[in-house]
Amino acid sequence: MTSTPMIINALGQLDNPNAPRSAEAAAQLNASSEQLTVDARALADAHASGLTAVNITLGYTMGDLPPYEHTLHEIAVWDAIIRDNAADLTKILTVADVHRARREGRIGVIYGFQNAVAVGDDLHRVATFAELGVRIVQLTYNQANHIGDGSMAPGNRGLTEFGRDLVEALDEQHLMVDLSHSGERTCLEAARIARRPVSVNHTGCRALADLPRNKTDEELRLVASRGGFVGIYFMPFLDVSGHASAADVVEHIDHAVNVCGEDHVGIGTDGPVTSIDDLDAYRAHLAEHVALRRQAGVSAAGERSDTLPFVIDLRGVDQFRELIRLLEKRGYRGERIEKILGRNFLDYAARVWAP
Repeated sequence: MTSTPMIINALGQLDNPNAPRSAEAAAQLNASSEQLTVDARALADAHASGLTAVNITLGYTMGDLPPYEHTLHEIAVWDAIIRDNAADLTKILTVADVHRARREGRIGVIYGFQNAVAVGDDLHRVATFAELGVRIVQLTYNQANHIGDGSMAPGNRGLTEFGRDLVEALDEQHLMVDLSHSGERTCLEAARIARRPVSVNHTGCRALADLPRNKTDEELRLVASRGGFVGIYFMPFLDVSGHASAADVVEHIDHAVNVCGEDHVGIGTDGPVTSIDDLDAYRAHLAEHVALRRQAGVSAAGERSDTLPFVIDLRGVDQFRELIRLLEKRGYRGERIEKILGRNFLDYAARVWAP
């Protein structure tokens, strides 16, 4: 391609993982947004990569923190990060904001949850979160919660009665219902009952790698058929060995396109743009982190101390350009690549966020 397309990462990070604070946080079970390092390098790398906008995870995901209070605090932390870096970052509330970010050369930051536990039993909190700028709400993490079963919940019981009410409340507030990490029945049921299209912002294809974090063709097809979106991640779950490659990313994108159609597939890398410089030191932290996740019961099948949570040959500031090159090599051309890199997510956002 002659020019870099609009790049929207449906789930990623803004962080310099090499900074001391971030490196230390990498070994913890549940690092907070305050431990991220959005410094000059993280911002420069994000700009250099061509990134237009990214959905970042904030708020409660797991652990012993008070879910609602912690989530409100995290939103305030990110509001401060964006305010302190206003020349480089802008908060995304609408599709128009994404286009404005691109025109102004700023990185759009989309607020999203990876667990909806912070709603508690009070559906009015959905409106509160919407007013504070949250635009994406993932229903579950790997384990079950009071909303539904996650991908690692053995019962695969689907949504609870409250979970169905929550999907309705999210629809009313024009928020994305993200079914990443959900169990199969949770995903299928939510996709069927939602009045607005739903998404799976970071996943792989179960048909290619039979692991719980990946979605079956039935799930992928249903989400797409309702006007939704599927983002393929750059994660170890793309290969059952746990050692996924850039070629695996392309295979999963291609399979998703064949199942969902080219208008419903994008990327949700689940990682930062800035590369880790010292992989040996990181591996030591990773082993500790994986052990903590397993001990807490929040890990997914396929996580091991030797499986890096990213694709080693598709990282750093050139990750999106390298993906474009590999897709072109696969026979993908201009318009289809533009859709996958960002347009499909933005079109999906227009279907959900529009009043």
